[in-house]
Amino acid sequence: MEIHNKRTVAIVGHAQTGKTTLSEGILYFCKATNRKGSVAEGNTVSDYSFDEIERKSSINASFMFCDFEDIRIQLVDTPGYADFFGEVISSLRAVDNVIIVVDATTGIEVGTEKAWQLAEEIGLSRVIFVNKIDKEEANFDKVYKEIKERLSKKAMVLDSENKHELMELAAESDDNLLEKYLSSGILTDEEIEKGIAQAVIKAKVFPVVKGSALLDQGIEELLNIIKKYLANPFQRAKIEGEDPFNSSQKKELIFSYEGPFSAFVFKSIFDPYVGQLSLIRIFSGKLMANSEFYNITRKTKERFGQIYILQGKEQRPIDIASCGDIVAIPKLKETQTQDSLGEEKEPFVFPPLIFPETMISASVKPRSRQDEEKISQALAKLTLEDPTFKAIRDSQTKELVIHGLGDLHLEVMIQRLRKRFGVEVDLGRPRIAYKETVTKTVKVQGKYKRQSGGRGQYGDVWIEVSPLERGKGFVFIDKIFGGAIPRNFIPSVEKGVRQAMEEGVLAGYPIVDIQVVLYDGSYHEVDSSDIAFQIAGAMALRKAAQEAAPVLLEPIMDVEVVIPDDYLGQISGDLNSRRGRIMGMEPKGKLQVVKAQVPQAEMFTYANDLRSITGGRGSYTMRFSHYEEVPQKIASVIINQYQAQKKEEEA
Repeated sequence: MEIHNKRTVAIVGHAQTGKTTLSEGILYFCKATNRKGSVAEGNTVSDYSFDEIERKSSINASFMFCDFEDIRIQLVDTPGYADFFGEVISSLRAVDNVIIVVDATTGIEVGTEKAWQLAEEIGLSRVIFVNKIDKEEANFDKVYKEIKERLSKKAMVLDSENKHELMELAAESDDNLLEKYLSSGILTDEEIEKGIAQAVIKAKVFPVVKGSALLDQGIEELLNIIKKYLANPFQRAKIEGEDPFNSSQKKELIFSYEGPFSAFVFKSIFDPYVGQLSLIRIFSGKLMANSEFYNITRKTKERFGQIYILQGKEQRPIDIASCGDIVAIPKLKETQTQDSLGEEKEPFVFPPLIFPETMISASVKPRSRQDEEKISQALAKLTLEDPTFKAIRDSQTKELVIHGLGDLHLEVMIQRLRKRFGVEVDLGRPRIAYKETVTKTVKVQGKYKRQSGGRGQYGDVWIEVSPLERGKGFVFIDKIFGGAIPRNFIPSVEKGVRQAMEEGVLAGYPIVDIQVVLYDGSYHEVDSSDIAFQIAGAMALRKAAQEAAPVLLEPIMDVEVVIPDDYLGQISGDLNSRRGRIMGMEPKGKLQVVKAQVPQAEMFTYANDLRSITGGRGSYTMRFSHYEEVPQKIASVIINQYQAQKKEEEA
């Protein structure tokens, strides 16, 4: 197919605006399907996974295609919930155009604003479909006004009533048209159409269509706009990437059919029958089935067999894919999501996809030995499929912790673990990686002596323990002289000290930021051994830690909250209530960025609370900053809980 006859379009918007129903309407109108599926009945082309059918809502981006007159349209139906916004981010890398779906009964919602902002940043051409116009409570005039106020003043209905305004916009998009308009004051319908097409492609005009996806109203008008005004693969927004031969130099990708092959792996799907499917957008050149490409990211060539174009869950084989196509290739051994593909002699490295930071965490405990054996592989597949989902084993707490964008996100992933991989788990709140330290200097003896017939055990050490600056870790100094302890036993003393530090003395957390000076001791020529001095070192450290005014430390996080101005007071107050310190504020366009330092223990419910306070319009990022002493009142509770648990285990 001719490249100028291709259109790639993502359907985006807030949850429940009717995106999936619209995609069904488009497929049915174009005769790509012989019946129109229903979300309620669970038989749509795009919402085909068990969790989407069960929840009656999109969770994954789904890929479809249809032909309208002489135009091939590849559609991407994206989820609207904030928990699955990563799917929108990856999908918009693969398309040249966007349909923003707005509910005529509820107007502009958070998901709509986020999707619009992302498309704006990329520079994609957009058309707005005001859906559910058939509903009794629908108010198109009100929603149209809201679109102009909150999305863009250049959003407009392309009808005869706006002909003068359309003529001006068309003239502004082309110097030749402007010259004619200024001299004659009029443009032909054909010239207006040409000018508006250029304006839409440059994201300077956004056509608005009203209709009802359920009743097929507005579908044909929308398809005509896709054909006449939206960008083909040669007209899409430019992409700047890296030149691997000169990493400091930016390089613009040239969209071409005959030019060098250039493609980006924007997503991976695990199909139960064929395994991993790598989803690829081809931006330049062409790719033949049963051939090979060069993986620029991995610096390796990869052979492959079949190429598929997707129609929901159905995979249709094709012999050749070219500039503008979204295709799937199964069973690639080296290639992963975010890889740049191309030609070794003319490489282009695509900019990475930037996903939101995870906002919520939970500890995961397999229910059985069998589940424990299967969980690592299952989680690895889920994290490859969804870059916004992470699974990490905490080295200190020894817990397996999963991270996601919200409660619903984690809930869906746990359901997939159970239904797709047969793994049953229990969820909990992750343990805080508290630490312990000392606040004064002490000198103590650790003496281990045991005689039980035959050779005994003897180790005797004197150590001085003192606090270090926060973050300095551990320093061990050997000041033994005169052979008080033989040189070969000194490493054993340090080993014992380190082992005792791992166990802690207050609440079972590791001791950090201390200096231990080994300055004296004694030994027995027969009974002294490595193990005896290890035990003596551990005894000395435990005794010293108890006498050196030990305290509990907690992780403090750097938190950045991005919110509309209206919520500044509420967010500041909420952060203060979490024992947070506001470190500063700065504007970011129409938003405010609040910077704070907050104890990690106070942040577990923050994702849901922030969403509740801001109506979903706020977001935040969080990263570790440093450790600070836990207030005495809170530390007492933690220590008492630990002591009670210890007694219970010993009973």
